[in-house]
Amino acid sequence: MAKLVYGLNQSLDGYVDHLQFRPSPALFRHFIEHVRDLTGIVYGRRTYEIMRYWDEDLPDWAAEAHDFAAAWRRQPKWVVSSSLKSVGPNATLVEDDIEAVIRGLKARLVGEIDVAGPDLAGSLTNFGLIDEYRLYLHPNVLGRGKPFFAGPRPPLRLVTSDRIAEDVIRLTYVPAQISPRSARYGELPIIRGIGTSLKC
Repeated sequence: MAKLVYGLNQSLDGYVDHLQFRPSPALFRHFIEHVRDLTGIVYGRRTYEIMRYWDEDLPDWAAEAHDFAAAWRRQPKWVVSSSLKSVGPNATLVEDDIEAVIRGLKARLVGEIDVAGPDLAGSLTNFGLIDEYRLYLHPNVLGRGKPFFAGPRPPLRLVTSDRIAEDVIRLTYVPAQISPRSARYGELPIIRGIGTSLKC
């Protein structure tokens, strides 16, 4: 069974904006290797349209850009959209019954499938389909924009933290197992004084 992973670059205050995070050479190399190792990628419409930049080589690209484009083009892609009428090479349009399609991919494939796009990730989270969340924290504070999480979600559990480049930290989370008592009362145990301290 494949694992569904949602990961994006984000600012310290929780926003994602591809124009604000120019990767260092080390981070770009990390993403080249990451894409090479994937089983496939699931996109929302907006993110897919941004990524189609990599469909055709440009003359001013460096070698690393050609490497990333080649790795990206090889990956099967599934594009979730009700407005697109067609998609590019090596891509499949998913227009309806998203939950069944993605469940089928997870059951049929092995390896790791990326999820790209906060709104899509929010929908798949609501279906209980995302297995892992990876936050690539950059030392930027944007103040506004699209948040990494499109809405509230059940608690997460930190499993690893890694320095990927000189100033980027990757935090990896999985859905937390909530105790029956916490689930019954709809909350986690409260530690007195912590909430007050954090508001000061």
